[in-house]
Amino acid sequence: MTMPIPGSEAFSSRPVDPDELARSLPTSLKVHTVTQEQVDALDPLTYEVVRHRLWSVTDEMGEALKRMSGSPIVTDANDFDFAISDELGQEVQVGLYNTMLVGAVDLAIYWTLRNRADNPGIESGDMFLCNDPWVGGGLHQNDVMVYQPVFHDGELFAWTSAIAHQPDLGGVGLGSFSPAAQDVFSESLPTPPVKVVRGGQLQRDVADLWVRRSRVPMLVGLDLRAKIGANNVGGERLAALIAQYGADTVKAVMKRMMSDAEHRLRDKLAALPDGSWSATGYQDQSHEGDRGLHKITVTTTKTGDHLTFDFTGTDPQAGVINCTYAGMRGGVMLALLPILANDIPWSAGGLMRCFDLVTEEGTLNNATFPAAVGRGPIGPAWLTGSLIAETLSQMLDRDLELGRNVQATCCGTWDTAVIAGLDERGEQPAPFLSIMMEPMAGGYGARPHADGIDTGGLFCIPMGRVPDVEMTEFLYPLLTLWRREVPDSGGPGRHRGGLGASLAFTPHGTSIPMGLVLASNGKAVAQNTGLSGGHPGNSGLDVVARQSRIASLLAAGTMPSSLEEVSDSLEPGQNYASSYLAPGEVFAMTWQGGGGYGDPLTRDPEAVARDVQEEKITEAAAKSVYGVVLGDGSVDTAATRAERSRLRNARRDRSRIVGETRGTVDLASTKRIDDNLVEVGSDVACRHCGEVLGDTGDGPLALAVYDGAPTDAGPQIIATAADYVDAPVVFRQYCCPSCWTALSSAVVPADHPDAATTLGRLTVTAG
Repeated sequence: MTMPIPGSEAFSSRPVDPDELARSLPTSLKVHTVTQEQVDALDPLTYEVVRHRLWSVTDEMGEALKRMSGSPIVTDANDFDFAISDELGQEVQVGLYNTMLVGAVDLAIYWTLRNRADNPGIESGDMFLCNDPWVGGGLHQNDVMVYQPVFHDGELFAWTSAIAHQPDLGGVGLGSFSPAAQDVFSESLPTPPVKVVRGGQLQRDVADLWVRRSRVPMLVGLDLRAKIGANNVGGERLAALIAQYGADTVKAVMKRMMSDAEHRLRDKLAALPDGSWSATGYQDQSHEGDRGLHKITVTTTKTGDHLTFDFTGTDPQAGVINCTYAGMRGGVMLALLPILANDIPWSAGGLMRCFDLVTEEGTLNNATFPAAVGRGPIGPAWLTGSLIAETLSQMLDRDLELGRNVQATCCGTWDTAVIAGLDERGEQPAPFLSIMMEPMAGGYGARPHADGIDTGGLFCIPMGRVPDVEMTEFLYPLLTLWRREVPDSGGPGRHRGGLGASLAFTPHGTSIPMGLVLASNGKAVAQNTGLSGGHPGNSGLDVVARQSRIASLLAAGTMPSSLEEVSDSLEPGQNYASSYLAPGEVFAMTWQGGGGYGDPLTRDPEAVARDVQEEKITEAAAKSVYGVVLGDGSVDTAATRAERSRLRNARRDRSRIVGETRGTVDLASTKRIDDNLVEVGSDVACRHCGEVLGDTGDGPLALAVYDGAPTDAGPQIIATAADYVDAPVVFRQYCCPSCWTALSSAVVPADHPDAATTLGRLTVTAG
């Protein structure tokens, strides 16, 4: 753990009281405000028209950035976002792109108002640039935000912002990922808010200083101008809106949007039973050479119409797997927006009033300077979001209507691979650097009523895309051997998790080895957990095929379809590694699918047969995991019934019983807890057989417990945990000790918290 540097606290963002912030502004900075009476006086038609116009402004800003940027990260993958904020920085309207960034944008504006209003001042025609994760705006240094104050009649009226991931901003590692970093000084330099545009003019000295740090200065310089252009579009459209409807009306709509979002979320929360739900996840390895496991834990408590997310007990910051407070907040918003606010306009400034964060400084998701935070958004912030999603899903699963928003964990993480080298295809050799964006096609988690979407995208980037293979080969000296969905990669369940995918390529058009930087997790311990007995999706796996036969295969006109065809020397890539890929070698990455929902033995056999026919799962997995026996592609009903009975008996024979059951109850009148558990009065019972497992207090339930090899979860566990970590990792399954239905299934460390106690805690209700 790094020690905080004295004075660094001046650059830290913390929760902000908007009223207190407004009172602290210098008198020289006049702001435009409206009264509550003006907000209440809005007529519904004007409100809806102006609200949708504000929404369209963010969309137009996004199109402007994509048209001006030359980076595939923006133009192809959509890894960026936008926001319109009020005069104090509260987010009124956010884009549908990278939603993790929503948790950080306002923090940078708050900090700027507090620390830049006097010197150098905040004036019309200014724009600020920031990539300091402790200040906000982004979750690591590669997230770069350009934002502008919008003035009307000499008063600060609003802010617009544009933020995107940059391919490289310097530092030791390619793409600014340094797998061995122990502090931020091995990474890209964090830049607190600096005025990059003054009086409408780009400050050339600041722009030159900015691009000088990068290995791809032309791309970074173009993206800087693209973000400035997007803000110009936003400012112009806001000015036109004000001219048409009046400043007071537009501002009243902005305030009403946030208030409506807050009230609608509070109403939804108030309709749910109070309770607490806990989840714990891990990052396997913290840096190059590490073989440890590092824990993030959260308890979500709902009281009335308010949520508290308590991260007490999270491990200390370590290696490169840290994020700042902004990253933790971004992880919370990653989950809250699609799960709780999917039917509420995303006025994040109002939604964030509905929860509090409890956290200890110096931990993995609230790291203090100078911790290394290069892995921030795609490591600890992402895991934070997955854990929040897990607890919110458990909360909503109790309600049949709101339960439609429940979702097992999506692909779990981002598998990072950065390549860089010399492109020799043109008349003059040219350096290149690229982040492989294919893992944008992650598998979505299953739901109580539907399978997850195969290669459907990322939970945190609703409009993300994978790049065109032909365009990738045009831009970089690569030959893609395959890019395909991977059978069995979705988590087994009553509803199956969405499939993940695999990519393999070899250098083509370069005669020297290219650098290869790897950064990922989810190889030893599952990141894509299931719900209600559903199994996790596949583990990630990166492989370099040394001493490859690829040249002779291609010369013979054979396109290989497996690594075994390519080489007998397959080298598993560690989670964090600096490596290389030489001409004639092959790199293959397999990223993760989504978790399953419900016991796989309860899946409709006909759905399993369709999955086999469509190559979503293999016939072997149909039998070994789902207990479905096929003959000539059709379900053998009698054999399936016998096989499922055999698998349930195997669960009985291998499990140990914890606690004592209390007999059976009548299931005619129950309250749902999840797919398998119900409340009957003060009892918690199995929905399938009526066996009473405990009560609704905070005591443990009576369960059958099994710890076995990770591969017992199914063929989707393709990585060997011992290749990455020293701690023992197990497939842990909890079943009803009467009918042997799976209640919880996970690939976790052997010392993972006991779900017999956790499941009991999940059933706490009001009164």
